[in-house]
Amino acid sequence: MTLTGTEYRHIVHDERNVAFIAGSTMKVVEIVMAQMAYSWTPEEIHINHRYLSMSQIHAALAYYWDNKQELDADIQRQEGYVKRLEEEAGESPFVTRLKAQGILS
Repeated sequence: MTLTGTEYRHIVHDERNVAFIAGSTMKVVEIVMAQMAYSWTPEEIHINHRYLSMSQIHAALAYYWDNKQELDADIQRQEGYVKRLEEEAGESPFVTRLKAQGILS
């Protein structure tokens, strides 16, 4: 994978222009999605991703706020893709059994 630097010290882009935290395989959008899903502070993100420094986490969040529209569109696209896959997959046999047993409604 070829990476190119950005004006953010800890953020690089791959050949598809996807923003990653330098020195890791973590995408900036993954940090943002974790923060949105769990309402994590930067410190809580660090607790759950110890291999990232606080500087890397803050750089990712700063990158997000400076590129919010683009990254929010990517998040929406990913959520739509997951929703479509869930609809196509249908209900799992396990859920069907739990419903038949009255455990789930």
